Parts: sequence; structure tokens; C-alpha cells
Amino acid sequence: MTTGATPPPAPKRSRARTFLPLGVAAWLVLEIWLLTVVADVAGGLAVLALLVGGAVLGAAVVKRAGRRAFRNLTSTFQQAQAAARTGAAPSPADRAGADDRNGFLMLGGLLLMVPGLLSDAAGLLLLIPQVRSFLGRYAEKAVERRMGAASPGSLQDAFQQARIHRPDGKVVQGEVIREDASQGPRRPEGPRPPLTP
Repeated sequence: MTTGATPPPAPKRSRARTFLPLGVAAWLVLEIWLLTVVADVAGGLAVLALLVGGAVLGAAVVKRAGRRAFRNLTSTFQQAQAAARTGAAPSPADRAGADDRNGFLMLGGLLLMVPGLLSDAAGLLLLIPQVRSFLGRYAEKAVERRMGAASPGSLQDAFQQARIHRPDGKVVQGEVIREDASQGPRRPEGPRPPLTP
């Protein structure tokens, strides 16, 4: 049975969803090829030592970045608790961890832990502070551009409005009681009649 209404058009598939599987497959083939080339030149034990060394270095970097993130989080909570006790407005967030681009440092450690020479090279690049700060500035600009181009009614638009109209951080405890909501038939506050069977 047809109603005559045209079906909605199928959503357009983004380029990232189209090329991401192909890129991952090409990356895996290239990683395996590079490992075999290095194994032919330097030997299997050298490749094993490179992979184990990368995993150990990556684990150390991730552990360090995680400790730094936890330290930043606890200091933020301590500042907020101190501000709540004194009744003062909380101070602006400390940008020490954000300027260091701790997320990119953790990503570099994860890339070092992934077996492969290309991922190790990318992870080593992310250990350089100048590379992390360049990528962080680029990512911030890309997010701002994307948020600015958000269509009305989308999730990005709601996120942008929440960022623009954020509250000042004050919390008012209380309970909301709606007087205009219908709660069934209202009865007078007088004595109730006895129940009859």
C-alpha cells in the first residue's frame, strides 16, 4: 500500500566513513611490509626489540600522562571545594595541563604501544612539545570552525549555545513546585466523608 508520500532521502555518507576503512587497511599492510623489510635487514630479534621497546616506552608515557591528568583533576576539585567553603567564586581553570596538551601526549604513548614502525614514529613525534602544541592549536581552530558552521537544531548547535550561555557556577539548592500543574480533582481541605462499601 502506498500513501503517495515521498520517502526521505538517504543520508549522504561522509568522506571519513568512506575512506577510513581503506586508510586503516593500507596502514596495516604498510606496517607489516615495513616490519618484514626491517626483519630482513636487521634480523628478527632487532624487530622484536624495537616492538618491545616501543611498548615499554609507550606504557611509561601513558602512565606519566595519566598521573598528570589525575593531578590536574584533583587540584581543580580542591580549588572548587576551597571556593565553596569560603563562598567565593571559583577561580578560572588552571591551563597548565591544557597548554602541555596532555591528551596528545597520551595519544603518543598509545601509538608507541601499538606494534608497528609507522605508529612508533607518529608516537615519537607526539612526544615533541612543539608538535603537540601545533596540533592542539589546529584542533581547537577546527572545532571552532565546525561549531560555527553548525546548522540550527543540531547537536553541535546545542553544544555551542551551552558553551556561550554557560552559568556562572553558582548552585542554588531548592525544590520546584508547580502550582499550575493539574494533579487530579481538587478536594476541599475539610474533613473527609467516611468510606462506604
